[in-house]
Amino acid sequence: MDERFMHRALFLAKQGTGKVAPNPLVGCVIVHKELIIGEGFHQEFGGPHAEVNAIQQIQNPDLLKNATVYITLEPCAHFGKTPPCADLLIKSKVQKVVIGTRDSNSLVSGRGIEKLQNAGIEVVENVLESECRQLNRRFFTFHEKSRPYVILKWAQTIDGYLDKHRSQDEVGINWISEQETKSLVHKWRSEEQAILVGRNTIMNDNPSLTVRNFRGKNPTRIVIDSQLAIGDVKNVFSDDAETIVFNRIKHEKIGNIEWVKIPETTTDVILKELHKRGIQSVLVEGGSRTLQYFIIDNVWDEARVIIGNIHFGSGIKAPIINKLPYETFPFGKDRIYTFLRK
Repeated sequence: MDERFMHRALFLAKQGTGKVAPNPLVGCVIVHKELIIGEGFHQEFGGPHAEVNAIQQIQNPDLLKNATVYITLEPCAHFGKTPPCADLLIKSKVQKVVIGTRDSNSLVSGRGIEKLQNAGIEVVENVLESECRQLNRRFFTFHEKSRPYVILKWAQTIDGYLDKHRSQDEVGINWISEQETKSLVHKWRSEEQAILVGRNTIMNDNPSLTVRNFRGKNPTRIVIDSQLAIGDVKNVFSDDAETIVFNRIKHEKIGNIEWVKIPETTTDVILKELHKRGIQSVLVEGGSRTLQYFIIDNVWDEARVIIGNIHFGSGIKAPIINKLPYETFPFGKDRIYTFLRK
């Protein structure tokens, strides 16, 4: 019974994808005599939390006294942009709270549960815990590993190339994937807080790194350009999104562009800087050398590889992950492979 209602809470929580970061995705279902009387999810950053939205749905508040509340994540116990949800549940005098997983944020971790128990509310923990942790893998990675959740993404030809060899004058993307796959990639971009590429990708492809073929928020654009070789007239410097340029020369901010001077452009330094800025997830889109650095340094969590139905014959070889794919599926004429580091 508990798992059935927690599955519903998980479904609700997913509706906030791409809208609530850096807050976690949370769903809440309130049950009275095996019937759902209220449900909600965290819809946007700064807005009401899942528990608030669920309680507001209940037409007869007296039912709460004999109700069970299912929440995918431990209710918060501190004042942030909204009051503590643990206090709201106590005030509502609910009978029982079932929690998917504890919150590893040091501001919450165990305190919400402790508040509920001290108020005499029965608490059941770890119902569908692995599913609830998977849902908020970005949030947990950020708080437990002190770095963003890293997703590697690239498209390669059937014969294993990322791009053709080109001269300095040849600028523009040599497309590998189909149009419908581009829309999927833009959906992926909308779900992450940042998107990262190296200097050569900007020089060769001049990408915008924005969400255009899908409705969603543009991620913060991260560019690695140690010697500031790309100039400032590329598409990545448009007003469409914030851009951070990691380099070894200057620190300056003009409008939505920030040049951040760092001692060295290693994955370790870059991820620490992103963590310092509260960025919980980053989609690394290229190029080959940048992707390979994350693989060699073993600081990636997920990889999404698109195999297009095209041959180049020669060119820049795609990175190699020495793992079996976790999942593979066709997407139009393309095929997508997903790898998990662990």
